[in-house]
Amino acid sequence: MRRVRYGATGGPLFLEEAPVPQPGPGELLVRCEAIGVTLPVVRKVTEVAEPVPLGGEIAGEVMAVGPGADRFRAGDRVTGLCFGHGYADYALLHIGMTSPVPDTATAVDAVALVRSGLVALGALEAARPERGEAALVTAAASGVGHLAVQLARVRGAGRVVGAVSDPAKAGFLRSLGVDDVVTYGQEGWGEPVDYVLDAVGGDMLSHALAALTAGGRLVAYSSGGGTIRAYDLLVGAKSVIGFQMARIAREEPELYERWRQELWRLFEEGALKPVVHGEFALEEAAEAHAAVESRVNRGKVVLHP
Repeated sequence: MRRVRYGATGGPLFLEEAPVPQPGPGELLVRCEAIGVTLPVVRKVTEVAEPVPLGGEIAGEVMAVGPGADRFRAGDRVTGLCFGHGYADYALLHIGMTSPVPDTATAVDAVALVRSGLVALGALEAARPERGEAALVTAAASGVGHLAVQLARVRGAGRVVGAVSDPAKAGFLRSLGVDDVVTYGQEGWGEPVDYVLDAVGGDMLSHALAALTAGGRLVAYSSGGGTIRAYDLLVGAKSVIGFQMARIAREEPELYERWRQELWRLFEEGALKPVVHGEFALEEAAEAHAAVESRVNRGKVVLHP
């Protein structure tokens, strides 16, 4: 089979031939039909000291079932999070990170919806939204962000603001129901909001905190880090909540599954519409990474083996 690797920090990415993996206990061998490209995986290539397998979201057909994974069978259509080599013709999924793909959805729908949607929904839940409140989402046109703005509206947000790096993304966000669009470099982000879902981190945290009304909540779920001064929280009695999807998947599997089911329900009702920015062949992985790293994407970036 083919898989994508890199030999040193920063790349380049290249294709190599490798044996098809065999499923171990609790694992499924999946023939990949679609692979989601995410910023955390892109950052592994550019920032991690030693090369690591490029994993992430995959969707496809079950080809073989390992011991203890018999709630699935060969021929099932599934999606899930791969922790090994996922940029490949075949990949392994643990059943705890796997869910069925309904007949109404394609493999591309699945990788655009499930993992990004789980992060978006989890971050929104962490904000404890109340009907009628104003919400602001940073990286609002990203794979996660474009779902977060839709979910905020579904959960009753009275006003939804999208924050982006490029004002050219405004039309895309308004088509998703966003009321106002702000850019990172502008002075002030308009009327204060009740909660912010921040996927950017770094210096953006101080801007996100300043956008909150008194008593507002900032949910930080970026892998970009960042620092906030305690004094800035004291002024206005604001709070910061950290959210990590991996912890939910590991420690609260029932909640994880309930969120997955909610995402599919909203998708089938037409209330949640994942958007795909671009689809790339496996050998074009470098171009797919460039689209995500440069933040030009409007929605999800997907690879096809």
